[in-house]
Amino acid sequence: MGYQLDLNTITGLSEQEAAYRLKREGYNELPSSKQRSILAIASEVLQEPIFLLLVACGAIYIFLGEAQDALILLGFVFFIMGITLYQEHKTERALEALRDLSSPRALVIRDGKQKRIAGREVVRGDILVLAQGDRVPADAILLASTYLTVDESLLTGESIPVRKVANGRVEMGRPGGDDLPFVYSGTLIVQGQGIAEAKATGIYTELGKIGKALQTVSPEETLLQKETGELVKKLAAIAIAICAAIVIIYGITRGNWLNGFLAGLALAMAILPNEFPVVVTIFLALGAWRISQKRVLARRMPAVETLGSATVLCVDKTGTLTFNQMSVSQLFVENQLYELSLHEREELPETFHQIVEFSILASQKDPFDPMEKAFKDLGNNYLAHTEHLHDDWQLIREYPLSPHLLAMSHVWQSPDGLDYIIAAKGAPEAIADLCHFNPEQIHQLSQKINEMASAGLQILGVAKAYFQHTDLPVEQHDFNFQFLGLVGLADPVRPTVKSYKTQLCGGCWVGR
Repeated sequence: MGYQLDLNTITGLSEQEAAYRLKREGYNELPSSKQRSILAIASEVLQEPIFLLLVACGAIYIFLGEAQDALILLGFVFFIMGITLYQEHKTERALEALRDLSSPRALVIRDGKQKRIAGREVVRGDILVLAQGDRVPADAILLASTYLTVDESLLTGESIPVRKVANGRVEMGRPGGDDLPFVYSGTLIVQGQGIAEAKATGIYTELGKIGKALQTVSPEETLLQKETGELVKKLAAIAIAICAAIVIIYGITRGNWLNGFLAGLALAMAILPNEFPVVVTIFLALGAWRISQKRVLARRMPAVETLGSATVLCVDKTGTLTFNQMSVSQLFVENQLYELSLHEREELPETFHQIVEFSILASQKDPFDPMEKAFKDLGNNYLAHTEHLHDDWQLIREYPLSPHLLAMSHVWQSPDGLDYIIAAKGAPEAIADLCHFNPEQIHQLSQKINEMASAGLQILGVAKAYFQHTDLPVEQHDFNFQFLGLVGLADPVRPTVKSYKTQLCGGCWVGR
């Protein structure tokens, strides 16, 4: 599944060339929206129609000589501005703290030496050394790889890792699909190692293009802002009309136009709801504070009302409604199907112990792959303190996945044993091939696979073998495998997601 490349033959970029490219092309970081200052937030508050209404009322009271009423209204002005500034500036600081989290480190080859640098300092043309558990720092093409699989759910929404194979003689392509040589910024190496040449950094990566597109989205007025704006316009029109009518009637009937003007202003002020801006702002601030207790940041307080009035919510499923973590849902052994979710508080029947044991043996001891993590969690939950977990066994050899056989095997030896124990897992048809199934057995297995897959599960087959000779064979096919069964994995829904009126549709959920 790839080919080897001698690190000693790679020189990579020189430090001078890397510094030149960094200066010319900029740091390898995503575009971020400019942080709003206190003055910018205050300016937005002053432009709100409902706030302008309060300021206008205070100015009119000053003109009328009502100093006490004017001070009360202008006091509300500063009170509202203080609440808004505190809540939104607090959110800005929290968002800035999230942006300032330490950037991932990258291992690069420069001047023929491996060097660990900050991910933001990676430049186009850098040679990247990738290993299990690393975040890919830039979009790159693999020059060499060994059993490499990558979690690309950040870009594709698919929680299942994809296989990668090296091919440095192609142009950079789009995410998605197995056996491609492309790795992308922000994705996670879950298994294997690789050497890649960075082809795009910063805003030119697939992740950067998403960030750049989001910057072009201009915020629209919320429903509350639109409604309060219309309300202010209507109230202002009514107040002006009444004020004008009183001035005209008073001036014509009594001949005192000044008193008529003052009387009209007084009546207009009595009509305008001066307390309305205060009530709206306080309730929005309380809403923003309450959802902040649930670890949700509201950058602009009017958005709280928009969230509260939502009746239909459409979101991406993977990692949002689900954990983006695989878990074992079903086990099929000896024509028996066991649904784990229906027996959460029960002990696992003995019939299914061996398939769990060998699925763990066919995985890494400290896995990053979501499926292998699911096997390990299953063993810890159901087989702890049993003879089926083997932390003291020694891994002798690995037979990796290949494009021709989508199965992998691990050869183990126990401390007191002479025989080798081989555990294999992979695509069910590949495991059936290893176990030399006849057409009738393959047909029966396909029926069960289709039945489990119809429940939205990812299906893997598991097999075991024993070997007594000292020289291990070159290929997995040379072992005499025994089929153990099928494992169905799912990406579980978060317990906080409501189960009523939800529909799974093409990778997205629609809830009402």
